Amino acid sequence: MAVNQTQLDKHQHSPELGDLLVHYLEQLGIEYIFGVPGGAIEPFYNALARSERRNGPRSITACHETGAAFMAEGYTRQTGKIGVCCATTGPGTTNLITGVASAYENQIPMLVITAQTALSHFGQGAFQESSCTGINTVAMLDHCTRYSTLISHVEQFEQKLVTAIMTAHHSPHGPVHLSIPLDIMRAYSPVSKPSYNLADLISHGSVFDHTAADQLCKLLKTAKQPVFIIGSDCSEAIGIILQLAVLLQIQIVTTPDGKGFVSPYHPLFRGVTGFAGHDTANDLLSSRDTDLIIAVGTNLGEWATNGWDHQTILNNRLVHIQSAEKSLTRSPMAQLHLQGRISAIFSYTLTEVQKETQPAVQQSHKKILREVNSTGKINTQFRMRNEYKCHDDSSPIKPQRLMHLLAEIFPPQTCFTVDTGNSTAWAIHYLHPFDRRIAGHHENNSGLVCFSQEFSSMGWAIGASIGIAIGNNKRPTVCITGDGSLLMSGQEISVAVQQQLPIIYIVLNDSALGMVKHGQRMGNAEQVAYQLATVDFAAYAQAIGANGIVIKTPEDIQSINVNSILKCKSPTILDVRIDTDEIPPIGCRVHALKDLS
Repeated sequence: MAVNQTQLDKHQHSPELGDLLVHYLEQLGIEYIFGVPGGAIEPFYNALARSERRNGPRSITACHETGAAFMAEGYTRQTGKIGVCCATTGPGTTNLITGVASAYENQIPMLVITAQTALSHFGQGAFQESSCTGINTVAMLDHCTRYSTLISHVEQFEQKLVTAIMTAHHSPHGPVHLSIPLDIMRAYSPVSKPSYNLADLISHGSVFDHTAADQLCKLLKTAKQPVFIIGSDCSEAIGIILQLAVLLQIQIVTTPDGKGFVSPYHPLFRGVTGFAGHDTANDLLSSRDTDLIIAVGTNLGEWATNGWDHQTILNNRLVHIQSAEKSLTRSPMAQLHLQGRISAIFSYTLTEVQKETQPAVQQSHKKILREVNSTGKINTQFRMRNEYKCHDDSSPIKPQRLMHLLAEIFPPQTCFTVDTGNSTAWAIHYLHPFDRRIAGHHENNSGLVCFSQEFSSMGWAIGASIGIAIGNNKRPTVCITGDGSLLMSGQEISVAVQQQLPIIYIVLNDSALGMVKHGQRMGNAEQVAYQLATVDFAAYAQAIGANGIVIKTPEDIQSINVNSILKCKSPTILDVRIDTDEIPPIGCRVHALKDLS
C-alpha cells in the first residue's frame, strides 16, 4: 500500500502524456488540432477537452481524416505554424495518407498524431490493429513523411517529439508522424511540464553559400536581360526579391503555384510559365535576348517547366536558388546552384547590389513604387489566350468570364484556394485578383492564390480553405472547385457550417470530370468514364446548413451581394453552370502524356 500511495502522490502532480503533448503544441502557438476521434486516440481527445476548458488548443472534427490533413495544411499555409492532424488506429490512420502525402509533396510542415492499440495487445488481432504485427501504419507513413516513429515508452516521448518537430522544419520541410499506443498516451508523464522550448529549437538560421551568392551578384551585374521565376517557396522572401527586381528592372514570371505571391498588375510581371501559363511568360524565357534565368523557390517539376522544356528553362542560362538540396537535382544543367535560406540570400544580394547602384537610380525606383501603390488598378503586362471571352456575357457562363468576375467582385486580400482539375487551369490562366502589393509586402503567410500543385489531390482546396479561414477569420476565403472534387470531399463543408466560417465555395458544375473529358478529346483518346451525375449543389448546401445559389449567367454572379455573404456565419456554395464546350488551357499536360506513348 505504501508503494501505491507514493505512486499516487507522484501522479497527482504529473499530467498524462496526452496533456504534455497538448502543452508542447500550445508552446508552439498552435490553436487547433484537426482530426477524427476514435477509441484508441481517446486519451488525446480527453487532453484536448481539458485544454479547451482553459482556452488552450482545441479540436476541430473533420468528416474524413484526409480532410483533416488538408485542413492542417491550409492552417500552416495561412499562419506559418505547424499544422497538426490526428486519427485513431487502423483505417483512421490509413485514411490520413492522401492528405499527408499532399503535404509531403508540397513541403508543408505538419505533425501527424496517430493511435495504436495498447502495446500489450500487439500481435493478438486487436480491433483495428495497425502495429508492426498488423497493418503497419508506421511503415506506410514512412514513405510520405520526413520522420515516422512509434512511441513505445513514455520516456521516449519528449526526445522523439523534439526530433519530429525539428525535422518538420528542416529543409526540405514536410510532415512528421508520431504513432502512440493507447496505454502510452494514457500513461502519466515522467515530467510535470515540458522540458524543452520547441519554439527556440525551430528558429530558422540564415545559412547560405556566400561564394555562390557573390557569383550571383556578378551574373546580375553583367546580364543584359535577366528574368526571375518565382516559385512556391518564396513566401518569406518575396518582398526582398521584388525590391531587387524593381531596383534592377528584372522582369518576373511565376510558376503556377507561385502566382499568388506577385501582383498581376506589377509592371514587371509577364505572367505564369508552365501548366496553363501565358505566352508572354514563355516567349520571354525563350527569347534570345534573355541571357539569365533565375529560378527561385521551385523544384522545377513538370508543371513548372512546361513538361521539362529545355528551350524555356532547363538550359545553361539557368541559376537555381532553393533551400532544399534535393530540388537542385532537377537542374544539373544550371550554370549556378545556390542553396540556403532564400530570404537571407536575397537580403545579402540586395545589399551588395545597392552598394553599386547610383543613389539617383534607387530614388527613381522608390518613386515608381509610391506612384503605383497610391494609384488604382494598372494595366497588366502579360497576354491571355482568347482574352475577349473574359468579357463574354453569354450563357451558360464561360469559365474565362467567371474567373474575371471573381477577381472583380471579391475584395483585395481575398485568399483563393483552387482544386485540382479544370479549376486549376482556368484559375492559373484567367484569375488575377486585384492586388497593389508592388513591393511584395505580405500580411499573411499564404499568397492570394493557393494550389496543391505537386500531388494534386482532388478535394484538397475544400479542406485547405477551412484551415486557412480558421487560421485567419478576418480574411475572405474563396474555394474554387469542380463538381468532381466536391462529390469526393464536399462533406467537409459541413465543418465550415459547424465552425461558422463564411467561406465561399465556387463549384464549376459541368456534370463531368472536366480535365479527363477535355484531355481525352485533345489527346484523341476514347471518350469514357468522365460523366458525372447532374447535381444541384445549391440544394446540397441548404441540406447541410449552408447557403446555396445557382449561377447560370454573368448577371447572376454580378448581382450577388458579396459583403452580405461574407458577413454570414455560414459558408455559401455558388453552383456555377459553366459552358461545357469551353476548352481549358491544358495542352501542356496533354502533350506530356502523349510523349510517353
